[in-house]
Amino acid sequence: MTTRPLQFLRRGQPVALGNVPPDRTLLEVLREDLGNTGTKEGCGEGDCGACTVVLGEERDGQLHYSAVNSCIRLAHSVDGMALWTVEDLAEDPLIQPVGDAPAAARQAITLHPAQEAMVQCHGSQCGFCTPGFVMSLFGMYQRHIAPTLPTACGSLPPSGEGPPDSRAPGALAPRGGPSALDHVRHGQPITRELAQEELSGNLCRCTGYRPILDAAQQMASLPGMAVNEAEVLQKLKLLRHGALAQAADSAYIAPSTLPELLAARAAHPGAQVVAGCTDVGLWVTKQHKQYTQVLDVTRAAELRQVAQHPDAIHIGAAVTLTDAFAALTAQWPQLHRFATRFAGLPVRNSGTLGGNVANGSPIGDSMPLLIALRAQVVLASQARGERQLPLEDLYTGYRQNVMAADELLVRIVVPRPSAQEQLRAYKISKRFDDDISAVCLVLNLDIAGGTVQRASIGAGGVAATPARARQTEAALTGQPWTEATAQRAAAVLQAEFSPISDMRASGAYRRQVLGSLLQRYWLESQGQPSVSLDTLTLEAAV
Repeated sequence: MTTRPLQFLRRGQPVALGNVPPDRTLLEVLREDLGNTGTKEGCGEGDCGACTVVLGEERDGQLHYSAVNSCIRLAHSVDGMALWTVEDLAEDPLIQPVGDAPAAARQAITLHPAQEAMVQCHGSQCGFCTPGFVMSLFGMYQRHIAPTLPTACGSLPPSGEGPPDSRAPGALAPRGGPSALDHVRHGQPITRELAQEELSGNLCRCTGYRPILDAAQQMASLPGMAVNEAEVLQKLKLLRHGALAQAADSAYIAPSTLPELLAARAAHPGAQVVAGCTDVGLWVTKQHKQYTQVLDVTRAAELRQVAQHPDAIHIGAAVTLTDAFAALTAQWPQLHRFATRFAGLPVRNSGTLGGNVANGSPIGDSMPLLIALRAQVVLASQARGERQLPLEDLYTGYRQNVMAADELLVRIVVPRPSAQEQLRAYKISKRFDDDISAVCLVLNLDIAGGTVQRASIGAGGVAATPARARQTEAALTGQPWTEATAQRAAAVLQAEFSPISDMRASGAYRRQVLGSLLQRYWLESQGQPSVSLDTLTLEAAV
């Protein structure tokens, strides 16, 4: 089997690479094939962030930016996208200084605000982690505060077009016309809390985080830099139009529609199915597994959609964790902190909700939440069509499920909240951010008239699969919502599971935590303020 050339946009120019194996990582391509060693290899598992790069992708006519871990991202997954590494921020001709300063002063700017802020705030010591931090800062800058170029009466021609006296791409309209500073992307200030959330996937062992958080906040006060997004989008369009057709027996198959995806699954049942590769990538880097054929589900348009229905939210299996959690927190705002503690932002930007569910890890945090939300999964095959079942019924054992060889998980259906619903999600881990749960417990009780009308409880880290606490639900349903009921249910919950002891926690500790969390839920339902790191306010050093 062969693969079509891998093509992506870098520094405003298309890059085409032939004969890239289907299981080769983006980091290997950058460092070994292209010689771009600014992107570092640290943990090799998406945990330290030293390998962070930023991808640009067209979504609904807009350029969408994502900071991702290149160490566990398969190279072919960036086909047709724009790519920025730490070497590109000062070299990309499509990143232009903007502002009201004279043109000569603007052209004298040599560093991007993400880089300059790190310099001014002394955010680097040994420097190994610095490229990853800079790229996460660049992604943050583009999403929240970057000025954008005028697109209406002050729109600019792509590079090399227009009369000889045309302004350079990225330059501002003349004074009095539209200013790039009038076209702010979101205008969202970079607070200390936001900086901590979005840098949680980057680890620093020597500098310390205070100056790096300072740098995140400093970026907005520096001379602005803008990506010429109109030209990037135009070049991405040309890249797609020039792409070669994908052979039916390709080593890396990435269908663009659901029917094509299901046909490929039926024709190639032995191909390794991938989405964001935040777990399969570890099998490549840590277990040294090799795959001769890969089936990528993330290009199928139907799987990338979040559909709002009157009674439920339908989340496509290839929707990233970032976007899926955004859809869920729009309905359940109390889930925001829980969502941001799911790995780090680069992992959430690559990983998908469907991938996390289909993977079935007993310590995956999304499944206990979805179980408590009474979610259903939709499986599909070319021959038999679709079938729907409760998420907890998907699993038959440790990383085993009911899917047939020709089936794929295509979407998750999450019912909308009821008026009586009281939802709380708890994650217990050794590190507050960017860590795997020792115990995850999500409780969702419908309480009306002082009585528990319905209970849905999802638990992770306490069994071979993500589990529904059915015995505890039965012990609560129909009972008065009192402290005595909560204590009895906590005892049932502790007895319902027999968790193992491992490097994260002992079985006895996990059982104790289960009971304690249910009692915490009771106290919070009575108005007791939660005292935890969730309530910690980060203040800048004086």
